[in-house]
Amino acid sequence: MTRKSFPLRATGGELKDLDHPGYYPGHSTLGQKKKWEEATRKAVTERVEKVPPLRFFSQKEASILGAVIDRVMPQDDRTESRTIPVLPVLDERLFTNSLNGFRYEDMPPDQQAYRLGAKAIEEMAVERFQQSFAELTVHRQELILKSLHDGKPDPKNAVWNKMPVHRFWAMLMQDCVTAYYAHPFAWDEIGFGGPAYPRGYMRLENGLPEPWEKEEQRSEWIAPVDSLSELAEEDAPPEHESLHGHGGSH
Repeated sequence: MTRKSFPLRATGGELKDLDHPGYYPGHSTLGQKKKWEEATRKAVTERVEKVPPLRFFSQKEASILGAVIDRVMPQDDRTESRTIPVLPVLDERLFTNSLNGFRYEDMPPDQQAYRLGAKAIEEMAVERFQQSFAELTVHRQELILKSLHDGKPDPKNAVWNKMPVHRFWAMLMQDCVTAYYAHPFAWDEIGFGGPAYPRGYMRLENGLPEPWEKEEQRSEWIAPVDSLSELAEEDAPPEHESLHGHGGSH
């Protein structure tokens, strides 16, 4: 497939409703599942076919954290059927109280930390903009999240006296990245060939693709007009109408 098949990608622009985001059009990891042994095939396909229900977060918490995840791992470029379920995977981890094997002594248990984090983010949104976080424009949401990323919550909130904001942010990002890149749709996006057992890989040098992989096709894109990645804070008035399109791949 040639670059001409993707004129928007070649010329730059807002990317939306794509069945195949990323730089490897036509690549399908699941298209190779017959080459995997049974346990691997079952584990990977269930990530697509069996999305866990929300059982840990309340409806309000799910709304807040869903909006947070939409900003830190935006998927506006994907069609609904190709959207990777990050929040359900996080919810499942917390519902089953599955841990990463350690916890910092200055952090509460993960379940409590996420409830506190959702509470703080919501209170910050209401105090600063008089709206729920989920109702804010992209720019306003990113102003709050950037303050957490920078370790300087704006506005300040008592929750961050109970747990370090930088530790919460690191945990949030680890969970989001883990859920996203464990999914075969993300593998399609980055051109990952999928599980190697039992077939294995044969072209281990010089970055050559395997026969079942696709050549990279780079593309240009633009970020949403009200995203902090595109604008300085003073350049986007708070009332700016949000465009939720996500440009390019992650």
